Amino acid sequence: MIVTDTHTHLYSDAFDTDREEMIQRAIQAGITRFFIPAIDSSYTEAMFQLEAAFPNHMFLMTGLHPTSVKANYKDELKHVTNLLAKRRFYAVGEIGIDLYWDTSTLDIQKEAFKYQIQLAKKYNLPIVIHCRDAFDAVFDVLESEKSPDLYGIFHCFTGTFEQAKQAISYNMKLGIGGVVTFKNGKIDQFLNQISLEHIVLETDSPYLAPKPFRGKRNESAYLIEVLNKLSELYELPAAEIAKITTENSKAVFKV
Repeated sequence: MIVTDTHTHLYSDAFDTDREEMIQRAIQAGITRFFIPAIDSSYTEAMFQLEAAFPNHMFLMTGLHPTSVKANYKDELKHVTNLLAKRRFYAVGEIGIDLYWDTSTLDIQKEAFKYQIQLAKKYNLPIVIHCRDAFDAVFDVLESEKSPDLYGIFHCFTGTFEQAKQAISYNMKLGIGGVVTFKNGKIDQFLNQISLEHIVLETDSPYLAPKPFRGKRNESAYLIEVLNKLSELYELPAAEIAKITTENSKAVFKV
């Protein structure tokens, strides 16, 4: 059984004391494909080191996270542009809009989001979307950029059934992680009404650990808890869920 974690921050300093052991735990559990989202230029070197240490397992993205869209955002976008011109990445992400921490930067967040969508189209890459307290703003941008070459993943999907259908209408898969195991997560109430062809698995580690690890540091090995929850919701064997969601990840990332 091959399981794919489509979103995990394995370079995070939360793993500095046991990174190799933590990754090996995941590999032993069958999670062998790890897609690594970017945040900003300060993490680039750590991402490259992670890829060098596990070249057969790590697949890097590049992008500017919306919470890093600050006064120097144009320099950060130039960094992303330069990286894409130099080497292969598997997605532009994570990008999007976050209005939980700061609403004052909405205009430049939208500008950065649109610019990076256009970069993804230029390189025929998927986008990986971060959306927090910002569904309307994200959908406004996606609507303005809607085209056959717009596709990707709506990371950490926590919206309603209607919002799920809207995200899918923009050629987005839904990234499902630990929230689906939460008692108050709500997406478990409708997820099985969405075809598995639209679903990929993720941890967002070290954040959002699933039950029974909620509140602790998340790690990629815990993706098995998400897999088992989807097995329960869809009434299918875990191995079948793993196969379908991994094939979906291949369709998005082309690897």
